[in-house]
Amino acid sequence: MLAESGVWLGPRRRAPLDAARAGAQDGIMVRNSNSGSREPEEGAPAGTPGKQSRRERRRDEERTRILRAAERVYRKRGYAAAGMREIAEEADLSPANLYHYFGSKEELLFFCQDRALDRLLEALEAVRAARGPVDERLRAFAVEHVLCLIDEAEGSAAHFEFSALSPELRARIDVKRTAYKEGIRALIALGIRRGELRRCDPTLAMRGFAGALIWTSHWYRPDGPYTAREVAEQIAEYAVAGLTAGASRATRGPGHDEPRPASPAADGAARTPNGPARS
Repeated sequence: MLAESGVWLGPRRRAPLDAARAGAQDGIMVRNSNSGSREPEEGAPAGTPGKQSRRERRRDEERTRILRAAERVYRKRGYAAAGMREIAEEADLSPANLYHYFGSKEELLFFCQDRALDRLLEALEAVRAARGPVDERLRAFAVEHVLCLIDEAEGSAAHFEFSALSPELRARIDVKRTAYKEGIRALIALGIRRGELRRCDPTLAMRGFAGALIWTSHWYRPDGPYTAREVAEQIAEYAVAGLTAGASRATRGPGHDEPRPASPAADGAARTPNGPARS
């Protein structure tokens, strides 16, 4: 069954290879071994991931721990200046042990970006399959998107280093990036057709909307006065507000044109954002 946005809402999922070939066309999530998923076991239905062994789960957990250490190094030194030895020290590993999990800094970067994109595509797939006003679905996705990058996805400081990957690895990431962009564009286009979003070019709107969400991971600092969720909710509100300004109240439903309150401090005092600039 196809929804109005052209998204398949039936229970069947494509097998990983089919999804990789079709991802750029319909935005279906693509997974591979970097994300901890395995090929379906023999006799399992198409698209059903096999179970991870205890050893594989431990390896995936350790790789995630290394990504957290790499994130701290990236924020201090930048991706280009960070070395594998520094990452190993931050992760409390010997360089030899680090290379057991990641053969190079580029492999670590690929794992970081691939893992984050899988999470974003899962969140996008969920809101595209949901019912309800498009602006509310976009807001829910935006919150999950920002939280993924600043509170969940380890190594988020490396998400802007797409060009540092080799052409082969860039091509693999680009399949998912294309699926991500097309999925957001299709949802925005649906909202425009329904009159729930302002009339605009859905491709330009997608770029502005996604750009606001992605850039948050560039300036956000976890030691700031706002929690990750407070930042995510406010950024989501701003991003969606740009798409709904001027849309008809009749088509958007009652209450949709009422501004949502920000998250002020308990005492009403203004707070400095979580960015690096402090006065």
